[in-house]
Amino acid sequence: MANILYLVHRLPYPPNKGDKVRSYHLLKHLAAQHQVFLGTFVDDPSDMEHIDTVRSFCGDLHVARLDPKIAKIRSLTALATNDPLSLGYYRNGVMQAWVDRICREHKIDAAVVFSSPMAQYVESMPQLPVVVDFVDVDSAKWTQYAPNHRWPMSWLYRREGRTLLAYERKIAARSIRSFFVTAAETALFAEMAPECADRVAPICNGVDADFFSPDAGRPTPYSPNEIPVVFTGAMDYLPNVDAVRWFAAEMLPALLERRPQVHFYIVGRSPTTEVLALANANITITGTVPDVRPYIQHAAVVVAPLRIARGIQNKILEAMAMSRAVVASTECATAVDAIFGQELLTAQTPLEFVDEIDRLLIDADRRAQIGHAARQRVLARYSWDAHLGGMDKYLSSVKAATI
Repeated sequence: MANILYLVHRLPYPPNKGDKVRSYHLLKHLAAQHQVFLGTFVDDPSDMEHIDTVRSFCGDLHVARLDPKIAKIRSLTALATNDPLSLGYYRNGVMQAWVDRICREHKIDAAVVFSSPMAQYVESMPQLPVVVDFVDVDSAKWTQYAPNHRWPMSWLYRREGRTLLAYERKIAARSIRSFFVTAAETALFAEMAPECADRVAPICNGVDADFFSPDAGRPTPYSPNEIPVVFTGAMDYLPNVDAVRWFAAEMLPALLERRPQVHFYIVGRSPTTEVLALANANITITGTVPDVRPYIQHAAVVVAPLRIARGIQNKILEAMAMSRAVVASTECATAVDAIFGQELLTAQTPLEFVDEIDRLLIDADRRAQIGHAARQRVLARYSWDAHLGGMDKYLSSVKAATI
């Protein structure tokens, strides 16, 4: 058993959005084998009620509150330097003091850093072995945002992409191993940071197939006279916002012409004003729901029309685990190990989305066959422990070296 410092940019509980799902399962995995000292932030006041749950996994826990509005203003100080804004956003003196104290008072064998900005807290400790879970190549994501925005935001996003890449390269070069969510993300980073190519590897996302399993007794949230087409995700996340706006503008009208009973449900926390503005007689924005599973299980079709996609989308795996037929954009579907057309359907253009959804709505037997095959794929391929075990040998080697 090693003493592990685990640094996460957002409280890893409840696992109700993509990054928190992964960071929570990594916390569980680490805590099953090691003593974990967790430093993290809370950017949603409702998460404060879950601190005791997280504490149960930890030898020590430090939670710093983060006000997103204040953090955004504070991050702008990086404009005077060549630092990425992301570092300023998560910079916190009390967090740094806690990390310093933990490393001073406990024999910390290694640090596991989840998300690149959290690496700033171990920069002054070159002797400390570090393993980084980048998840995605965030620098590429910021660069990808730029063309869809006008100046000055386009300039700001390009700057963040450039400066964050430099920081990601610095972290990866200093770490014993860095991980990304897919082989494609790993290859992309290796291309962008060739000096780190032999120090990076993929650790795929998983899904809790017991939790996300169909239940015949689970009541439906939908009216019997509607055909629910469903999108799930955190609705303050730019790629999700872009996805639902694109679907509402370019796919839903054509779909309604063919099937007037279709109703588009946008299910997820913190909808932005842009998302809320989509609500009408054919679109429902639920906001936070106590349990997303009824919305997935009783959906006629689940859609994931993401045009800005990095890594594996948990929303796709969760819907597949619940035996739903999913139509996803090619950009995010290619990250999933599935047989397209049999376990997962893909579309590129609005018309392709409409045609795929319409064919599914016509044929209930095909929907069921695809849903069944999708769940079998998840059971066979997407176990969390199997994937996260890829990190174990690096932490074990660190512990062995200190004995």
